[in-house]
Amino acid sequence: MPHKYLLKGNLMGLEKEGLRVSKHGDISQTPHPKSLGCALTHPHITTDFSESLIELVTPPLHRADEMLAFLSRTQQYLYHRLPKDQNFWSASMPCVIRGETYIPIAQYGSSNQGMMKTIYRRGLANRYGSVMQTIAGIHFNYSFAQDFIKIYHSLKATNETFKEFNNQSYMALTRNVVRYGWLLTYLFGASNTVCKSFLKGYHQHSLIKFNDSTLYEPYATSLRMGDIGYQNLREDEAGVKANYNSLEHYIHSLNAGMQTPCNAYSKIGLKKQGQYQQLSTNILQIENEYYAAVRPKPVISNNKPLESLRENGIAYIELRSLDINPSLPLGIDKTQVLFLEAFLLFCLLENSPVISSREQVECDTNDHLVAHKGLKPNLMLTRQGKSMLLQDLGAELIHKIYCCAELLGADYQIAVDTIGKRIKCSECTPSATSLNQMRQHKQGFFDYINHWAKQHQKTFLTKEIDLPHFEYLDQQAEKSCQQQLEIEQADKLSFEQYLSNYFLEKL
Repeated sequence: MPHKYLLKGNLMGLEKEGLRVSKHGDISQTPHPKSLGCALTHPHITTDFSESLIELVTPPLHRADEMLAFLSRTQQYLYHRLPKDQNFWSASMPCVIRGETYIPIAQYGSSNQGMMKTIYRRGLANRYGSVMQTIAGIHFNYSFAQDFIKIYHSLKATNETFKEFNNQSYMALTRNVVRYGWLLTYLFGASNTVCKSFLKGYHQHSLIKFNDSTLYEPYATSLRMGDIGYQNLREDEAGVKANYNSLEHYIHSLNAGMQTPCNAYSKIGLKKQGQYQQLSTNILQIENEYYAAVRPKPVISNNKPLESLRENGIAYIELRSLDINPSLPLGIDKTQVLFLEAFLLFCLLENSPVISSREQVECDTNDHLVAHKGLKPNLMLTRQGKSMLLQDLGAELIHKIYCCAELLGADYQIAVDTIGKRIKCSECTPSATSLNQMRQHKQGFFDYINHWAKQHQKTFLTKEIDLPHFEYLDQQAEKSCQQQLEIEQADKLSFEQYLSNYFLEKL
């Protein structure tokens, strides 16, 4: 069938985060290892919020096997280049946290570009605290082949230009991810327990004692996606909510957040004793500050992301709601990737009307319920104002996703069928499995994750290395530091002028 060949042109990539931890199991206090290159410019090994929060990035590739193999070789390289007394944490929720001051903010050198990245992170720390920023995840990037979108455009027989149709199709996809994203949290959530140290500063939370070192929610699937994880409560209260009803709506909603002052952030101040505390005192410093489970993304360019989206259109979708599965060496496997491909094809092809305010409340409520109570028997969710059992809603969605998997091939059908069994068997979900294993082995969160982290490290250090890939990453490490130096030497403006120019450019 022609569509199968067209769909083979789709591209995908992964961004996997993980903390560097010391031999004592707490966040490493040492700088990003020089052997890994310079985080500002390295294409495959960089850092996120913290100097100790590593992010591994694959290039866009056509097949799940290729993508996972690249990630595997890169993670193996990481283990070989890390100091001997450090490891790579294998869970979304962090290891032992001794306090805010023990979470080193990522450093990117002395260039204006590098300083902006560091100050942005300092702003996150001042606004939300550093502890929440240590949560890790996996981002799945995906784009449909242009030839497939062109055929889809002709079948729809619209009067839109290809660019307009492409943008509209991707925005329709994102709306369906917003509608049905709870399903991914249920199927793949793997963060229902946390180290007590993570919540040391919280005065109110819904977690209970698992053992002396661990807190949990008995029916939770993903605390990372719940109240104690990523959230935009303050932005939402201020009236800034990402709007997916069109690309223009999306750009406008985030741009409004970057231009609207916030009293709470004004109190922090832009500078303290001459040092920048944040990039601005507005609701959002930059667009990426607004956490979203899914984002439309442009082709990388020299423009700001929202400018590039407006000028060049949507190039791919970034799915950001995936927990790291601690029992898997990569935190994700091929079966999950194939399911995600079928899910995104379903989200593209399924009818996707605009999301009303009422429906948005439904979506938010369903997300919250599944994150905190997803394993609860007979949990009720809401669709179009009507209550339905999670299992009934899930079964309907799995059937539709399976139909889309038929367009992709037999491997995809097997993946959807395998993962789909978790709808009726909540004990088969990663969140339930990990909890049962912790009870069986009488382990708290730290001991359980530390066991997996050490096992994965041993596995990667003992397997045969791919010498050409190691040589490639060594070259990239050297090249990245040369590029950072060139960026630093090319700066002509003061940072104040650089920042002023950045925010003067209006969309």
